[in-house]
Amino acid sequence: MAKGRGRLVQAQKAARSQKQQQQQSKRQKPNSADVVARKKKVAQPKAHTTPTVPVSPSDAILLVGEGDLSFAASLASHHKCTNLTATVLEKDEATLLEKYPHAAANISTLAAHPGCTVLYDIDARKMAPFTRTANRGSGGEKIGTMDRILFNFPHVGGKSTDVNRQVRYNQELLVDFFRRALLSLAPRGKIVVTLFEGEPYTLWNIRDLGRHAGLAVERSFVFRAEAYPGYRHARTLGVVKTKDGKVSESGWRGEERKARSYVFVRKGEEGGVGKKRRRDDDSESDSESDSQGETGNDSHYDRGDDSAHDDGGSQTGGEDDSKKDQGETWDGIQDDNSQGDDNSSQD
Repeated sequence: MAKGRGRLVQAQKAARSQKQQQQQSKRQKPNSADVVARKKKVAQPKAHTTPTVPVSPSDAILLVGEGDLSFAASLASHHKCTNLTATVLEKDEATLLEKYPHAAANISTLAAHPGCTVLYDIDARKMAPFTRTANRGSGGEKIGTMDRILFNFPHVGGKSTDVNRQVRYNQELLVDFFRRALLSLAPRGKIVVTLFEGEPYTLWNIRDLGRHAGLAVERSFVFRAEAYPGYRHARTLGVVKTKDGKVSESGWRGEERKARSYVFVRKGEEGGVGKKRRRDDDSESDSESDSQGETGNDSHYDRGDDSAHDDGGSQTGGEDDSKKDQGETWDGIQDDNSQGDDNSSQD
């Protein structure tokens, strides 16, 4: 009898030990459903991977400060834009080619596309408006004709190492550009300015500059150079040359640097501006709002799209330093520090 009870106790101990081992194994080893779920989470591709292109083929487009015209050529040849005016600061074609010898191919590309025009000697700060007379009964009022006005990588140029001075000059450039661009902007049109991310560009406070000029930030998105085949970033000072006068191919490439585009609309035409932000349209730390969900079935930014919103190059040289001292408020905008890269507009 005692022997039988001993065997029973041993069997119970073995059963308890086996149960404990099974429980421990479960804690250490997730079930197959958990494994699959975790793998899916890790392998899940990032949403909104299609680059945002803020124009449509039918838009009337004005490009300011186009540098070597490679961006314009890409819009014409790859994105099929048929109503495109590209402006450069250089006084004529010869001057442009001296600065950017490779621009000859881009000029030829644009010349081969009807509806595409290149204008020289256009200063973004002084450009004459592109307008038409409004409908009868408007008293001859002039309204802008451009659906999209783009200024990629605006910068006053120069080699100053004074950050405050550079910031101030570039702020002045942008405010002057915004004011002139507004005259050419069609009703419900959009102005798109692209800047590199990080300092000194964040010091420009581009959102405040736009608001100061009567604009509202509708949204921003990551600028991706690969969306524009053939595009190459043009330095304000022109190509870098070696000692023997040849164009250097080993220099810094701006198209490989992170950049962000800011979309501005007239105040009062904001649409969704001021409402809750979309998750992919943040402010200074915006994530990529690249997009089928934002632009319909293709990557172009729809002409009337007001769904996405944000709460919230090169150009002429700088001005006399005596205009403003470091830290002083400029024209209502706090000059908190201050510097860039491409060209500009029309007298």
